[in-house]
Amino acid sequence: MAEHRHGGASPEAGLGTVMVTGGAGYIGAHVVDLLLRAGARVVVVDDMSTGNADRLASSVPVLEVDLAAPGATAALVSTMRLHGVEAAVHLAGRKQVAESVERPAWYYRQNVDGLLALHDALSTAGVDRLVFSSSAAVYGDVATGPGGGRVREDAATVPLSPYGQTKLAGEWLNRAAYGAWGLRAVNLRYFNVAGAARPALADHGATNLIPLVLTALARGEEPRIFGDDYPTPDGTCVRDFIDVRDLAAAHVAALAYLAGDRRHGEVFNVGTGRGASVAEVVETVGRVRGVAAAPVVVGRRPGDPACVVADVTRIHDAMGWRAERSLHDMVRSAWAGHR
Repeated sequence: MAEHRHGGASPEAGLGTVMVTGGAGYIGAHVVDLLLRAGARVVVVDDMSTGNADRLASSVPVLEVDLAAPGATAALVSTMRLHGVEAAVHLAGRKQVAESVERPAWYYRQNVDGLLALHDALSTAGVDRLVFSSSAAVYGDVATGPGGGRVREDAATVPLSPYGQTKLAGEWLNRAAYGAWGLRAVNLRYFNVAGAARPALADHGATNLIPLVLTALARGEEPRIFGDDYPTPDGTCVRDFIDVRDLAAAHVAALAYLAGDRRHGEVFNVGTGRGASVAEVVETVGRVRGVAAAPVVVGRRPGDPACVVADVTRIHDAMGWRAERSLHDMVRSAWAGHR
C-alpha cells in the first residue's frame, strides 16, 4: 500500500474533505470530478485493479490499498487523520454478477470484508458520514411484469447473485453501525450506469453492456445478447440505464443530505424510471455509430433478472435529485470516449 500526494486546494464550506474509495474507477472518477467542481477536497483510495490514476486530477492524494487486505484499516485511519476526512463515499468492490456466481466466497471477502475494514477505520477516526454504493441487484427478479412496472425501495430484497447479496449485506452493516457507534449512511441503489462526462473518463471495462457493444462493432463482430426468452416485450432483459454524470450528481446530493440531520440507513434508487431492453440498447448504439447492429443471441447468464426499472420518487422528494440525460445521451458520450 502506498500514498501519493501532489498538493491540494482548500475546501469550501459544506462538503468539506471527502474520501472516495474506488475513486480511480469509472464511476469513482466521475464522483471525484464533480466533488472537486463542487468545492470539496477529495482523497482517493483504490487498489488500482480496475482503476486508473490518469483519470484523476494531479491535486488529488491517492492511497493505493486493497481494503480486504491485512493492514487496510490502519492505512485508512492514517490517511483520514492526515487529510482531515469528514465523510466517505464507498464505491470500491467487485461488481460482476456472473463472476460472483463462480466465486462467491471471494466476492464476500472483497465486498463485505472491505466494507468492514472501512467501518473500523471510520469509527476509529471519528468519521460518521458515509454514502454507500449499493445496487439494484439487491431486488433480484422483481415481479414487474411485461408492462415494465417500477420497483420501489420497500420492495422485497431477494438478490439472485452473490454480488447482490454482498450489497444487501453492506446496507445491513451500515444500518447496524448507526446503533453501534453512530454511523450515518445513505445507501444508493444504482441501476445500469453508462455514458461519460468526457472521453478521458469513459468506461473501457469489459462488463457493461454499452462498452461491450461498442467494442464488438469496432471489431466488426456481432454484439451478443444473453437470452431472448424473458417475459418482456421483446424477450430481452429490461433495465433502467442511468447516465454516470447524473449518478455522480446523486452522490453530491447525498453528501449534502447527510450533513443535515441525524439521518441513517436510508436507501434510495438511482435511475431514470424508464426501462430499455437490451435489444433497444444495441439498436441505439448501432444508430449512434452509424452501422447496422445485428446481435447474436446466446444463452442466459446466471443471476440476471428479467426486468428491473427504478421508482425514483423517494430520492427526488428527499434531495431534489432527478436524472436529466437520455439513453441516446449516454450512448453518444460513451461512443465519444470509445473513439
